[in-house]
Amino acid sequence: MTSTTDLLTAGPPPAARKARGRARNRHPYRSALSTARARTGLVLVGAVILAGLLAPLLAGHGPTDQSGQSLAALGTPGHPLGTDDLGRDLLSRVLYGIRADLGIIAIAVPLGAALGCLFALLAAAHPVADTVVQRIFDLLLAFPGLILALAVTAILGPGRLPVVLVIALAEIPAFGRLLRGGILVQREREYVTAARVGGSSGSRVLVRHILPNAADPLIVQIAVSLTVAVFVEGAMSFLGVGVRPPEPTLGAVLSQSMPYLAQAPNFAAGPLITVTALVLGLSLIAEALNREIRR
Repeated sequence: MTSTTDLLTAGPPPAARKARGRARNRHPYRSALSTARARTGLVLVGAVILAGLLAPLLAGHGPTDQSGQSLAALGTPGHPLGTDDLGRDLLSRVLYGIRADLGIIAIAVPLGAALGCLFALLAAAHPVADTVVQRIFDLLLAFPGLILALAVTAILGPGRLPVVLVIALAEIPAFGRLLRGGILVQREREYVTAARVGGSSGSRVLVRHILPNAADPLIVQIAVSLTVAVFVEGAMSFLGVGVRPPEPTLGAVLSQSMPYLAQAPNFAAGPLITVTALVLGLSLIAEALNREIRR
């Protein structure tokens, strides 16, 4: 007969231990992305990305090809979304605008993340470097986004490069401060002390122990920064300091539609729906990841 003491010392049954092990080994990001919220976001973002990648196949016209139909209505034969004020097919311009926006964002956000993390590692190396890096972050944060965009454009002129630089510069403090804070918190944990007592060098402790535990919030920040980058690119193009016309971007198409909202509301519908889907999808993914990491 099994005593109460035997039951307490035996631990959970094998099946329960296996289930607990599977739950513990399940990657937190996979768990977050399996939620309904994240799946909805992935569908929205995936649809926009796929539309941009397949633009040459889906667009029936070139993005700069002009026709004789100016401000054609929604559902016009050959122009499903209509045409703009110069007779250019709106579907083609929206699809190629997605390609342009995604190309800019795919370069700018990783560049800002890499530079921000590099500054954070420099700050973690020495107290003097930390002070210098903090002042650099303060300087970047002191410039409002619009002023920074106008300053960079005044130096380099409008185009893709200024947009990439503005987005990257705006994201450096976000990633840098987030990683720096994570490093400072993890440094005080017991496992770091144990690693140092065990003879691990400072660089090994940083790379093998501190960074993997401090980097989780960066995944969420990437999703948030992608959302911000969509707005920044759209705002710069809307103000005429972004990508040069006639190359289409979602912000540029939206800007061109403003004088014709009452006459041709379909002019603005394409870029508005696309930007909304992209931002909403990225926001849902970021929220799902954030909830999982905070558990």
